[in-house]
Amino acid sequence: MKVLIGTTNPSKIKRFKELLDGCEVEFCTPEDLHIESEPEEKGNTPEENAIIKVKFYGQFWDMVICNDSGLYFDSLPLEDERQPGLNIRTPYGDKRLEDEEMITYYANLVHSIGGKVLAFYLDGIAVYNKGKVSSFMENNETTRLSAFYMIDKPSEKRHAGWPLDSLSLNRNTLTYFVEKEDNRYDTTRENIMLGEYRKRLIAFLKEALKIE
Repeated sequence: MKVLIGTTNPSKIKRFKELLDGCEVEFCTPEDLHIESEPEEKGNTPEENAIIKVKFYGQFWDMVICNDSGLYFDSLPLEDERQPGLNIRTPYGDKRLEDEEMITYYANLVHSIGGKVLAFYLDGIAVYNKGKVSSFMENNETTRLSAFYMIDKPSEKRHAGWPLDSLSLNRNTLTYFVEKEDNRYDTTRENIMLGEYRKRLIAFLKEALKIE
């Protein structure tokens, strides 16, 4: 089975390869298929944007996985214009920031609101399988458990495709996400809850793609 991952982000590609490790799935990207156009992401949630993406890439391939994320700062009202939300890479509008530009922008933003904020991602995933669209978004409890600190002083280390890991700290150990030894969720209860979320996500992907 060959599945198109609707992204050029190397970290997202790695994530889905790991989630479906052991399955007979071969992955390709828009670059592999010479797809140069991109969907207009006008949804109100990560799940809606993921659905928009898979419908778009479904024009080019029978089986597609897409993902979208929103970043939120707990200390800011949802309607605050500084809230990253769905525009993590495009805080200025149409201009898409490169990794280092993102680190600079968010370091300055966090500095402007005190230098340290509690943050969380909301994640949406969608699958296109020969015309049928299925979607999945994490629940509020999992989102709360995955909260972390973002600070205004970046680590020197980088995760390609996930630049904000260089500004993000495990809220229990206060180590950067880019640190090799870091375990983002280091309490037993959190590990159990996030392990269950991972199981639900894998089950969703297998069901949507009809993987035995």
